[in-house]
Amino acid sequence: MVKSISYEVVKKLGEVEVRKYPSMVAARVDGYGDSGFNLLFNFISGRNKQKAKVSMTAPVVSEKIAMTAPVLSDGGSIAFVMPEGYTMETTPQPTDGRVKIVEFPPRYLAALRFSGRWTEKAFQARSEEMLGELQKAGIETKGEAFSMRYNAPFTPWFMRRNEVAVEVSLPA
Repeated sequence: MVKSISYEVVKKLGEVEVRKYPSMVAARVDGYGDSGFNLLFNFISGRNKQKAKVSMTAPVVSEKIAMTAPVLSDGGSIAFVMPEGYTMETTPQPTDGRVKIVEFPPRYLAALRFSGRWTEKAFQARSEEMLGELQKAGIETKGEAFSMRYNAPFTPWFMRRNEVAVEVSLPA
C-alpha cells in the first residue's frame, strides 16, 4: 500500500479542507505533463546515481506551468513527493536531467476531494467550487490550482481519490 503524505486539517469550509503541510522534498519533471510519470517512476525504481529504490507516496502532484517565451513545451509538471524523512541531501540524485529534486517549504493548502476519473472538466469544476469557497471565507490564494491524485492507474474509477488544491495564506 502506498503511504500518503501527512498533513493537519486546520479549517473546514464546507467540503474544502485547509491543511498545514510540513516541508517536503519531491522529484519533479517539468514540461511533459502526465507523460513525465514514467520518468519519475524510473527514478524511484533505482534509475538514479545511487541506484536506490524509493517507496512510492501519494499524492502524485500535477500542475500546469505558466507559459513563458520562448515556449519550450505546453505540458505541465508532475511530481512524486519523497517519503517522510528524506532531505535534499539524502534524496538520490537523478541520472536523467529531466528529473529535478525540489524542496517545498512548510505551507498551507486548501483542498477539495472528489472521486472518479480525473478529467480536465472535473478539475475545472472542482477548482471553481474550491476557489469560490475560499473567496467567500476571505482566504487569499497563492498561485494556480493543481491536481493531487492518490491511486494507481489500474484502480477502478469509482474507488479513485482525486483532489484539487491551491496554496493559501491564513491570517495570523
